[in-house]
Amino acid sequence: MRLPPRLPRLPLAALALAAALLVPAAHALVVPLSGWTPVNGNANVWIDPAGACLLREERLNQPFPAFSLEEDALKFALRLQASLAKSKVQDIVTQPVERAGTWAVLAAYTHEDKNSGVLYRISQLYLSDAGQLRTITGSSALHEGSSCVNDMRDFIRYLAD
Repeated sequence: MRLPPRLPRLPLAALALAAALLVPAAHALVVPLSGWTPVNGNANVWIDPAGACLLREERLNQPFPAFSLEEDALKFALRLQASLAKSKVQDIVTQPVERAGTWAVLAAYTHEDKNSGVLYRISQLYLSDAGQLRTITGSSALHEGSSCVNDMRDFIRYLAD
């Protein structure tokens, strides 16, 4: 039996960084991936049919801006990258991504589950939802070869809003 991938909570430093910012926008997560289902009926956590990939939506009571300029999103992306590096994740990449006239920030990194020692590749989208931080996070084992991996990453990179 395959254990579902774990999703890390946002590093406290990343939350503190997001708390320093502010501005609105709003949407709800829809997972249009074939066969994906909510975990235990929780529409904020979705798993693929094989149990190799996991998606989670979190809404946090942290102020977060809807970036109107790519340059502002890039500044946040660089600060986020530095913050994630302090939390001991590896292979960090951050970048602004356009979302219907505003900018969000996409982060990708490798996270080690300290309990199992398993490495997970995380893709995490930082969005503004009515001025509050909303994240959409995807996770799979680092060397997972299932088709869900690319589908999940493409969803987060191009479609999630």
